Amino acid sequence: MERRPARGHRNIPHTADVRIEAWAPDREGCVAEAVTALVDTFVDTTGAAADGETDFRVPPGADADLLVGVLDEVIFRMETAGELPLETEVRAAGDGGLAVRWRTTGTDAVELVGAVPKAVSLHELCFAAESAGWRCAVTLDV
Repeated sequence: MERRPARGHRNIPHTADVRIEAWAPDREGCVAEAVTALVDTFVDTTGAAADGETDFRVPPGADADLLVGVLDEVIFRMETAGELPLETEVRAAGDGGLAVRWRTTGTDAVELVGAVPKAVSLHELCFAAESAGWRCAVTLDV
């Protein structure tokens, strides 16, 4: 049986697109790890410093929809505002949605190291509680 830290993420080999997996003791931590996993697939953030902060809310929905909403927001803000999250804090909102806070940097402050994701695929999307916490697996269209 594979031993892994209580919280983390990794890339999973995939033929055409990029697939990420993330895990954490709780749902919100798993979403935050998935954000880091997404960013790590295409940029090197080593040495980048946060120079901004962004707050947003994801409306109530099924757990998988909340995850996709947060990951879609990463891609949207990268494309429209030229910013990427370096640190992610996710909290459950009282209405059943999520409250997200990012410490961000500009896309010009990081080095491109992989294919830039264009969208989050719903194909083979997995986000669920397990005995050791929460785990998700997501395919990113590049």
